[in-house]
Parts: sequence; C-alpha cells; structure tokens
Amino acid sequence: MAASAATGIQMMTARPCMSSSNNKLFKEGAAISGSNYKVPTWVKLTSSSYRSSMRPSNRSMSSLSMKPSTVVPKAMAESMGKSVSGLPINLKGKKAFIAGVADDNGYGWAIAKSLAAAGAEILVGTWVPALNIFEMSLRRGKFDESRVLPDGSLMEIAKVYPLDAVFDSPEDVPEDVLLKTVKANKRYAGSSKWTVKEVAESVKEDFGSIDILVHSLANGPEVTKPLLETSRNGYLAALSASSYSYVYVIAGVYITGGSSISLTYIASERIIPGYGGGMSSAKAALESDTRVLAFEAGRKHKVRVNAISAGPLRSRAAKAIGFIDMMIDYSIENAPLQKELSAEEVGNTAAFLASPLASAITGAIIYVDNGLNAMGVGVDSPIFEKLDIPKDKH
Repeated sequence: MAASAATGIQMMTARPCMSSSNNKLFKEGAAISGSNYKVPTWVKLTSSSYRSSMRPSNRSMSSLSMKPSTVVPKAMAESMGKSVSGLPINLKGKKAFIAGVADDNGYGWAIAKSLAAAGAEILVGTWVPALNIFEMSLRRGKFDESRVLPDGSLMEIAKVYPLDAVFDSPEDVPEDVLLKTVKANKRYAGSSKWTVKEVAESVKEDFGSIDILVHSLANGPEVTKPLLETSRNGYLAALSASSYSYVYVIAGVYITGGSSISLTYIASERIIPGYGGGMSSAKAALESDTRVLAFEAGRKHKVRVNAISAGPLRSRAAKAIGFIDMMIDYSIENAPLQKELSAEEVGNTAAFLASPLASAITGAIIYVDNGLNAMGVGVDSPIFEKLDIPKDKH
C-alpha cells in the first residue's frame, strides 16, 4: 500500500500518492497521471531470437545526454520582453495540480516546470511519508538549481499538499491499516486530510478551481516478483493504485472542456522481464481506460483523455529498481534516436497536451521514448552484425 511519484520506469514499491478529486473542482484543465511512485514507460522488446545483454556501455554519458534545446513558451517569452512568433503555449491564469512529486528529478517535477514555464500556477501533492523531506528541501534551497526556468526565474510552488492516493476518502481507511500504517508511522504525524477526496476539498477551498491535473503516480508492492509469484493482494493493489485511481479522479472531478493525461509504460504492450507484480497488467488497464474515458468524459464533459508513454529516466525512484542503467543503455543502443531521454522532453509533451494546441487529440497514447516503441528487434544483437545499420560512435 505504498505509493511513488512517476519517475523513470513506473515501478516502485511504495504507496501511491495520488491526485485530488472532488466534483466541480477542476475546470478547463488538463489532468496528467502516471507515477514517482512508479511511473513512465520505457522500451519495446528485443529480437525474437535475441535479447540484449543490457551490459552498460563504456560510452561517455555526457556525449549521449544531448539535452534538447530549451523551449521558451509564449508566456515566458512575453515576460522576458521578447516578441513571439509561431504557435504559442500559453497557460497564464491556469492552476495546475501535480500529484506525485517527491523530489526534483522525476517526470512529475519536469511536467511541473514545463507548465510553470508556460505560465501556469503550480500546486503539488506529495506522498505523506515523503512530505517533510520534500518541503524541507524546498525551504533550504536544495532544489533551487533545478527550479530554474528558461527565463532565469525560479519555479514557484504555491502550495504542497499531503496526499495518499491509496484511499479515496477517510471512510476507506481500514482500522487495521490506520493503526499499523498511519498511527504507527511517525512520518504521518502532523499530516491530515490526505485522502483523495479531502485533498480535492482542500484545493477547492484554497484555490477555488483547478485547470490542470497531473497524475504522476502508480504502485506495485510486488513489482520485483514475476507474475507467476504475485499474490492476489499484490496484483489487485497494483491495479487499484495504478489504474483505478485514475478512473476515480476522472469520475470524481468536474472538468469542462479540459484535458486529462496519465503516464503509462510500454510493459502494457510488450514483455519486460523484471516489471512484475501485476504492474504490466495495471498499465494495460490504464491504457484501455484511457480510450473508454476519452469517449465517456468527452461526451459528458468535453474532456480530452490521453496518456504519455515515456522512456526510461535516471531518477531516484527508478534507480531503486536496480536495473535502470541497463534499460537506458539498451534504449540508447536500439532506439531510432540514439540519445538519453530527458525528463524535460516528457514535461514539454505534457504542456503541449495541456494546451489548446492539442484540442483535437484524445484517446491517444503518446510515446516519448526516442522511438524505441517502434522497434520490433534489438539491433544490438549479433544476428545483425553483418547489416549496415547506422550507429553513433562514441
């Protein structure tokens, strides 16, 4: 029952902190869901007859990072006194709630920065046990370097809310869980109103309405176990936190003419050894729900519902899994674009989907993984040694 905020590879073993939800809370916004507590997407399979050894390469990572050129949205360009040409992404006057931010190097943080750069006001929901450390780091300036926006200013976070997306309302917290997990856990001390419904009510009371919701969460307490060894409780916990939590937000939140986005992972479509505990099933359910919700929420509230399937990221949460470096190395070797994915690239995609520029996009899974999802084989296999496949040399 632990959650994590979306970071590199959507799989962690902590309780999911989820986004707020309450009727008539979010208007004309964009919701984005995924996970630090377990999150984004990653890679397609290798050759049918060969699976890459995934040995870390000796190449210089500095030469592979290839940071994309900084994008300056219209809202920021105007604040810098610059004239703007081309298509604008301007979210000035919009309020964005990002659920699943517990540090400064995951997808949730990157999405928050891109939305802030476009002019949105930022609110975040942080898993209760990580709340004190996160707020202390903010106060002491430990995140200042990563808060810098393209215009040189620092991203401001209007408010940080304690959040535990495992529970929809206080009534949903079983007594045994309350005693064992909450009352006995010192990290919950001093925190209140952290269920989804309570957070939604708090946000409504503080800010009135929300325009953009970012759900960057998922949970798989048995993610390290093969599916054959996964318990019923572990399997259902993965689906509850990683899939149903998103449905609950969409159903419980009033969004008119907005956009809802979740973070998914390629394991929903392809076999990814090591991504177990029912998490692959949870992501498959999430993508199916994305299509169904695109129809239902679109017809009922004119809401667009999409998902971002992101590649592997060298985040703190992903590093805890143990093989994120190998996944990144595999991606660099086999993706059409041989470079390391940056969190900023996912953040900018989210800002686009949250903007009017994406007004006709719904029911879609948007891959942000350097094209790895398109590959059917691992081209680093010895089988392809005689083929003249272009490769970066470092």
